[in-house]
Amino acid sequence: MSPKLSRILLSLAVLSWSVTLLYFHTSGRITRYLAPDFRLICLIGGLGLAVLGIFNLVMAGDQDGHACEDGHDHGSSDLPTTVVLLLMLVPLGLSLAWSKDAYSSGALARKGLYETPSRSQITTTAALPITREDLEKSHRKTADGSLEFDLIELFLATGDRDQQRLLDGMKVATLGRIVDERDHNAAGTRKRLYRLFMTCCAADSRAIPIILEFGKTPPPLPDNGWVRVSGTLGFPIVGGVMQPVLTVDQASAVTAPAEESFQRR
Repeated sequence: MSPKLSRILLSLAVLSWSVTLLYFHTSGRITRYLAPDFRLICLIGGLGLAVLGIFNLVMAGDQDGHACEDGHDHGSSDLPTTVVLLLMLVPLGLSLAWSKDAYSSGALARKGLYETPSRSQITTTAALPITREDLEKSHRKTADGSLEFDLIELFLATGDRDQQRLLDGMKVATLGRIVDERDHNAAGTRKRLYRLFMTCCAADSRAIPIILEFGKTPPPLPDNGWVRVSGTLGFPIVGGVMQPVLTVDQASAVTAPAEESFQRR
């Protein structure tokens, strides 16, 4: 392979990475992989690779100082161009082909979907108001009288006795993805509601779950789909550990919110 052709192909490979990064940023798919603070880095990286790729492509025909009389391009990698191209493009292509922008049930389980709050690795805290009056001022009330909460507030209240006393027995509404409850569900009346908490990227995200108790066979809802639920919150002992349990009055499927994951504060 001639040095000029080698540089052209390598420049196109760099541009393919640039196009991929810019596509993920402009299409909105980046929200499932990076927290907001890190998305600008992806954009800058994509633009930088575009400049590098275009520059090298334009200069591909300039062989002065790069190729010797024997035809070898000593300014390029010691690896054959075909090997470099494979290393650059095959992982990229396979990642694009296989990525579903979502976790499988097995991956969610490994990310804490079925862990109890006390075993969670989440390091953030949720500071709720200390009185019922403060809660009513800071949280919107729904038509049925429930107060709307982020799911993470309900989950983290398990670790704070004052918040438990404040929320125990309260009518609340929240939003999340619904999946089957696999533990302590002999009667088949429970589901699990979760959202993902992301610190910087999808690799470090954690599932934030609470238990839903329907008291009967749950209504047909899309598996792993987004639902809005309302009911009475409690903190019973489940499997020897205190867990947040929402006794459901109403549940309905909804469209996914603009930001599907909790983000780093």
